[in-house]
Amino acid sequence: MSLELTLRLVEATRSIAAGTRVIVEIDGPDDVSRAARWTAATGNTLLTVHPDSVEIIRGRIADPIEALAPERRPGYRLWIYTNFHCNLACDYCCVESSPRADPRVIPVEQFAALISEARTCGFEEIYLTGGEPFMLLDLDERIRAATAEFPTTILTNGMVWTGERRRRLERLPRENLTLQVSLDSATAALHDRHRGQGSFARALEGVTLASDLGFRVRVSATLGADADDAEQELVLLFDKLGLDDDQRVVRRIARQGAANEGLAISRASLVPEVCVHADGFAWHPVAAIDPALQVAPAGTPLSAATDAIREEYRGYRIAGDVLASTFPCA
Repeated sequence: MSLELTLRLVEATRSIAAGTRVIVEIDGPDDVSRAARWTAATGNTLLTVHPDSVEIIRGRIADPIEALAPERRPGYRLWIYTNFHCNLACDYCCVESSPRADPRVIPVEQFAALISEARTCGFEEIYLTGGEPFMLLDLDERIRAATAEFPTTILTNGMVWTGERRRRLERLPRENLTLQVSLDSATAALHDRHRGQGSFARALEGVTLASDLGFRVRVSATLGADADDAEQELVLLFDKLGLDDDQRVVRRIARQGAANEGLAISRASLVPEVCVHADGFAWHPVAAIDPALQVAPAGTPLSAATDAIREEYRGYRIAGDVLASTFPCA
C-alpha cells in the first residue's frame, strides 16, 4: 500500500470520534482498493467513493446501506412506468418509446395496489414516468392515488396538454405534485435535433402552462456529446424561468434503449432506484428494458423485489456511488 495514502488515512481518522465521517483525497482508482483494504484491516468503513476522494466512517458499521443519506437508499423512491408509448420518438430514449411502441400500461387498479404496498414497504416518494404518462387519458386517477399518500413527481414532455387532457390537468391537486418537464437546451436547434422539429417551443409552452396553473415545476435536461456549451446556456434559461436549484436537473445520455452512445451502466456501477413496469421490476428507471438489469418478474411483491435489490446492492455500494452522482433522473 502507498505509504503516502496510509499516512493520510491514519491522520484523517486517528483523532475523530466513532461514527464520524471524513474525506480523504486519493490519486486514482488503485487508491480505492488500497483504502478498502486499510479500512477493513483497521476496523473502519469505506463509505463512498468520489472521483478524487473517499469518504470513511470511523469504526465498523453493520449495514453500509443504512449509512447512506436516506434519499440515497434503495427503497426511498419508487419509480413507476405507467406506460411506454409516447407522442415523440427521441433518438436517445432509454426505453425506446415512440407513438408505435407497445403501450404496456399499468392499469389503474394495479397502480393503486402498488401505491398501497409502497406505503407498507416504507417508500417516501413516487416518480411516474414512461413513455409519456399523459398519453393516458385516465392518468389523473393514478395521480390522485399517488398524491394522496406520497410526494409525487411526473416526468413529462409537457406537449399533450390539450382538450380533455388539459381539462383533467387543471383539476389535478397541486399539493404533493411536481411536474418535471424535459427541456434539453436553451434554444430549439439542439433540443429539436434529438426530439423532433417544433418540440422545443411546445415544451417551453408546457413549462409556462404548468407554472401558470400553479403547479410546482421542475425542468430536466438530457445532454449528449453534442451539447457543447448547452449547460451554461441552460443555467441562464433556468434563471429566467425563476427555477430554484432543486427545480433543475441536468443529466447525461445513458447508452440504453435507442441511444447508440452515452454513459455505459451496469448493476455494479449504478446506485439502484426501485423501478416497476408492466413486465416486472428493474434495477433503475434508466435501464427499465435492459435484460441485464431486470430484477424480478411481474407479480413479484414489491417488498420482495426491494429486498432483493438492497441485498445485491450491498456488494456493489461503494463502486456504485461514482456513476450515480453523475446520472440523476430527478
